[in-house]
Amino acid sequence: MKTEDFNYDLPEELIAQTPLKDRSSSRLLVMDRFTGELEHKHFSDIKAYLHPGDVLVINDTKVIPARLMGSKVDTGAVIELLLLKDMGEDVWECLSRPQKRLHIGSIIKFSDELSAEVIELLEDGVTRVKLLYNGILLEILDRLGEMPLPPYIHEKLQEKDRYNTVYAKIDGSAAAPTAGLHFTNELMDELRNNGVIITNVTLHVGLGTFRPVEVNDIKDHHMHSEFYQMSKATADILNAAKKDGRRIIAVGTTSTRTLETIINKYGEFKECSGNTDIFIYPGYEFKAIDCLITNFHLPKSTLVMLVSAFSKKELVLNAYNEAIKNQYRFFSFGDAMFLKKD
Repeated sequence: MKTEDFNYDLPEELIAQTPLKDRSSSRLLVMDRFTGELEHKHFSDIKAYLHPGDVLVINDTKVIPARLMGSKVDTGAVIELLLLKDMGEDVWECLSRPQKRLHIGSIIKFSDELSAEVIELLEDGVTRVKLLYNGILLEILDRLGEMPLPPYIHEKLQEKDRYNTVYAKIDGSAAAPTAGLHFTNELMDELRNNGVIITNVTLHVGLGTFRPVEVNDIKDHHMHSEFYQMSKATADILNAAKKDGRRIIAVGTTSTRTLETIINKYGEFKECSGNTDIFIYPGYEFKAIDCLITNFHLPKSTLVMLVSAFSKKELVLNAYNEAIKNQYRFFSFGDAMFLKKD
């Protein structure tokens, strides 16, 4: 399979630049994952498609203000860091720009309370640094850092919390699990009252999710790893659903990748944590999930490939073209799809 097979033409004006005032008022394209039949709805209508006993799996990761602008202490060169992954003991894997200005031992100063020492230079602009600071890191990042909005968003985000889900609680992501941005607390309460079971996993979104595919043959693409974890309570809920034949519905590709990673590794759901570099593309056999709530993704991205694997590439690209024709909003702050199985 070629990367170009997952391309489509998107008018730039359909790239959503700002979030809607009401999260759940976004549009929802409902697609039967097997037949490709489409329905045009709004996200608040999702409750009509979720049944009592269904298990809805959300990703409770929280985006941190991970974009930092600083300067090299010795030359004054302006350096941007995007913190991607906490490696422990204040060592972080990050994207640096421009990496060519850096060498082992370079000190980047962001303020009097935060600096970073370069300890390793890797490929694709990935750099490992040791953060040097006094105080509580997350409080410092909240003062100094910016939310790491994708490069296709040019408008300034007015409220930081709008690039987080209402249920975000575990700090560590460099990007939002965007399918979850459509949920409100009120909508989630309605779903629970209707008998839908909501449970959570954590996957900290990093380079593995949003790194572009730059090879012709998709099998040559290398996914970077991302940290995930699942609690015993969630594992028990999911195993019971599997045993009873009830539907498991993933909110987003990050929840999907976490669930599929765990069931592939253990043959069931289990309390665990680790790092995953799973790359899901057509030909993959899904073992964990029955339905998927997701946003509209970038052309030729690993996310379009995952959604195509869950249905069929032709059906997914047809749905995308239908969404374009009907002026849906695309990408992080855009509208949603529900790929269903009755």
